[in-house]
Amino acid sequence: MKIASFNINGIRARLACVLRWLEECQPETVLLQEIKCTDGNFPRGVFEELGYQVETHGQKSFNGVAILSKFPLEFVTRGLPGDASDVQARWIEAVISAPTPIRVCCLYLPNGNPAPGPKFEYKLAWMERLHRRAAELIALEEPALLAGDFNVIPQSEDAETPEEWVTDALFRHETRQRWRQLLHVGFTDALRAINRQPSTYTFWDFQRGAWERNDGIRIDHFLLTPQCADLLMECGIDQHIRGWEKPSDHVPIWVTLRD
Repeated sequence: MKIASFNINGIRARLACVLRWLEECQPETVLLQEIKCTDGNFPRGVFEELGYQVETHGQKSFNGVAILSKFPLEFVTRGLPGDASDVQARWIEAVISAPTPIRVCCLYLPNGNPAPGPKFEYKLAWMERLHRRAAELIALEEPALLAGDFNVIPQSEDAETPEEWVTDALFRHETRQRWRQLLHVGFTDALRAINRQPSTYTFWDFQRGAWERNDGIRIDHFLLTPQCADLLMECGIDQHIRGWEKPSDHVPIWVTLRD
């Protein structure tokens, strides 16, 4: 089974790019972030015609996450547990009813800038809630994964120019400490389990010719429970689509799991 994650930075602006990529990549399940539309305005019919079941957790003009799957989706929940007052659409979770069922959690973790400040405090509080949910998933002892735009640069090797990110919310020590807590709970960083190569990125800013200079960062991730890591066959990044017409500033990352 091939599961992909892609921060599309607006479904209206990227629909043609997403459809071209789906034809090329052929994932069975897709986790989308920053759809930037309400549930009613998501073009679900286009994806249903391709054989996908569509589940969304949308928000007007901001945020928004979605799951597309050619396998049935069960036990769909929306919103990260732990704060009933949080109305931002950043989490959707479901179980893929495949020969080996997989619980997938699609997330769009807060950016947190400027830091310090209220947005950074929200990011850290969100990551604390994520840590609690992650511990619950580990306790289930089942194949499960967290995937999406984490807005976390885990290590210096995950940025072309790490010195420029030292004070940024994506790379501050508080952020990376909470990332390490996720790994210590028992999750595996799928890409680094497969690929230790430098200059392996998922995001290039639209400004300052970042793509042309490969001035990128790795902030889109797959984290796997031990039972899911046992199924891991491949993990890759479709970097080339950043050079397509009207691309997102992110590119897809994907895993292939043994059935």
